[in-house]
Amino acid sequence: MKRGLVLEGGAMRGLFSAGAMDVMMEYGVHFDGIVGVSAGACFGCNYKSRQHGRAIRYNKQFAGDGRYCGFGSLIKTGNYYNAEFAYHIVPTQYDVFDADAYAANPMEYYVVCTDITTGKAVYKKCERFDHEMLEWIRASASMPVVSTVVEVGGLKLLDGGVSDSIPLRFFQQQGYNDNVVILTQPIDYVKRPLKAMPLVKWSLRKYPEMVAAMQNRHVMYNEQTAYVRSEEVQGRCIVIRPEAPINIGHFSISADEMQRIYELGREAALKKIDEILKG
Repeated sequence: MKRGLVLEGGAMRGLFSAGAMDVMMEYGVHFDGIVGVSAGACFGCNYKSRQHGRAIRYNKQFAGDGRYCGFGSLIKTGNYYNAEFAYHIVPTQYDVFDADAYAANPMEYYVVCTDITTGKAVYKKCERFDHEMLEWIRASASMPVVSTVVEVGGLKLLDGGVSDSIPLRFFQQQGYNDNVVILTQPIDYVKRPLKAMPLVKWSLRKYPEMVAAMQNRHVMYNEQTAYVRSEEVQGRCIVIRPEAPINIGHFSISADEMQRIYELGREAALKKIDEILKG
């Protein structure tokens, strides 16, 4: 039976997942595969490369750095998170990603994106660290309206959370039947319809299937959280989630707030670590 780790996104809430993953690395928890969505895709790759602490480190280092993110980048390039600096320069020149360790680890690593022409999820297995892998990760985390469309693999892609926010079913279909799921919302969270739909409709007016997926996202998300809860109750997965809402903005640049969210993730993982180790 293959053991998997399923990572929800959530922009800066993803640092909750980073904290939880660092705890599991400290305890030597092994997974045969990981699937990450959006921020989960950005941070989960560090588990395969065994780079404990990397996600919180570079996020705090570049908090407020206009080269990394900001409305200046959005105005100049169409991307709030700068496509070149954040996704290519940082991991190759500043906080260097360990490509050799990533390649040597047999763990499978998948990222989830949304094909904007169909509104459907695309699942990419990333086998080696290179420019294309970074583009797939960028696509997975590219939020509509504040990101340009990412073209990679012959596809036009944006945020994977639009089409498959919590890809537990996908991983089960790949043979992963012993899973840990990290969610970034509390157990009683219910997603509401997107208030910014008029802006989304205008921004994605050439892609009606993507607009439809955005309109339906709250329905999809709430069904997925109900499924995760059902699997958890039946003992088919272990879930790490915050006990209360994580109150941090999507575009927060506060290093202190980042550290706070990271520590919440560590605390939540420590409460589950005995159960995870037994699994």
